[in-house]
Amino acid sequence: MPVEFMIIEIVQTLTIGLVALAFGVPIIKMIARRVEQRGEVPPKALTGIADRLEHIERAVDTMAVEIERISEGQRFTTRLLAERAESSRGPKAGSGGAPGAER
Repeated sequence: MPVEFMIIEIVQTLTIGLVALAFGVPIIKMIARRVEQRGEVPPKALTGIADRLEHIERAVDTMAVEIERISEGQRFTTRLLAERAESSRGPKAGSGGAPGAER
């Protein structure tokens, strides 16, 4: 291969590389800036999220209190029903007669 063709090939390769570098670097920088800007969350949005989380926390606390009240009512009702069942069984079992003797 003659030296002239080799020089032309080298110049073409360098030209293509420099053009790609000249256009590629600014494009890559632009893309990098957009990615960085997209990743940032504005402080105002963070404040809104914090307010919403605080509201959700208050709602969950309120629900926990109400569920505890419901549980207390359930325990009270269960205790009353158990006492009624014991008091209704108590005299029959304590009558002294054999089961089935009342016939």
